[in-house]
Amino acid sequence: MGVGVSAHRLAGAVASLGAMGTISSVDLRRHHADLMAQTGRSRDKAAINAANLVALDREVRAALALAGGRGMVAVNVMRAVADYAAYVRQSCASGAEAIVVGAGLPLDLPELTADFPDVALIPILSDARGIALLLKKWMRRQRLPDAIIIENPHYAAGHLGAPRLDEVHAPQYAFGAVLEATQALLDELGIARERIPLIVAGGVHDHEQARRLFALGASAVQLGTPFAVTEEGDAHPAFKRVLAGAGPEDIVTFMSAAGLPARAVRTAWLDGYLAKEEKLQRKAHARDCVAAFDCLHQCGLRDGNPKAGQFCIDTRLAYALKGDVQRGLFFRGSEPLPFGEEIRPARDLVRLILNGGRNDAADGPVRDPQPAAA
Repeated sequence: MGVGVSAHRLAGAVASLGAMGTISSVDLRRHHADLMAQTGRSRDKAAINAANLVALDREVRAALALAGGRGMVAVNVMRAVADYAAYVRQSCASGAEAIVVGAGLPLDLPELTADFPDVALIPILSDARGIALLLKKWMRRQRLPDAIIIENPHYAAGHLGAPRLDEVHAPQYAFGAVLEATQALLDELGIARERIPLIVAGGVHDHEQARRLFALGASAVQLGTPFAVTEEGDAHPAFKRVLAGAGPEDIVTFMSAAGLPARAVRTAWLDGYLAKEEKLQRKAHARDCVAAFDCLHQCGLRDGNPKAGQFCIDTRLAYALKGDVQRGLFFRGSEPLPFGEEIRPARDLVRLILNGGRNDAADGPVRDPQPAAA
């Protein structure tokens, strides 16, 4: 969801439908004019981080108000961001009902949330090996995940759970393989299978596909790109048009500045960057953060890592949020969107995934005997 793409409006709307709406925690100050007036031109890292925590608090509380007590409001915090711990604690203090963590192994999440035992903890992982490592570590702390998101890098958008580009399509990440191996792991560890719901993510876009995944053992599905282009999505309309209008030939996988493979739409800026990427990587050298934000623990551009992307990811994602088609980085999954190029309400998307689009619930939460979309 990048910078600000899923904020209170989208997360609150999805939760109000009885599903789990997720706020992306990164750089949320960009949705608040007063905070941007204070920090938009600032090079004071502490002031920028403080503004983002204020924005996060506002967004969580606003999403909860929109949800009206239905569904769940979660916050996604990337393990790779420098202020990861502060974002986790602020999310809990603001009333988030779940913390979702990807882009790294959140081995310390139980400790960070110890004062908030009722907050659900949901790590994002891509293979059974990572799941085993996390489960065994958490079990020593007398804590189990409340669910696990299994994200397939073959299909997903944004940062992917494979360490290298040449592993993004590896068979070890296939949903069936990971679900089967995880269920066997739960049996081996003496954990009842129903104790930890398994949520699959990456490329989910229609009802029959969701049914097949449930039949394989998934408890729920998570959607990113399809929700990003809904009417309630918090990004600029031009952002949604870029994602909805992209065909298979327009989508590319490359190395992010975060040191992870990533998938996005091949726009003018990304085309230009990829044309000179090899040259930029050869010349990589350590430097001060160009935005004075130091948003990532490890940044290819700041740290001079020749194997990572050589661009400021926060700046590029912020351009995309505001609909700057020429300069933005537009993360997108690889698969077709449920409604093609149409921009539709979140309700239509939830109804389509859960019951094939039947108009069974004109008012109130969408209900269906199948597990709810996350």
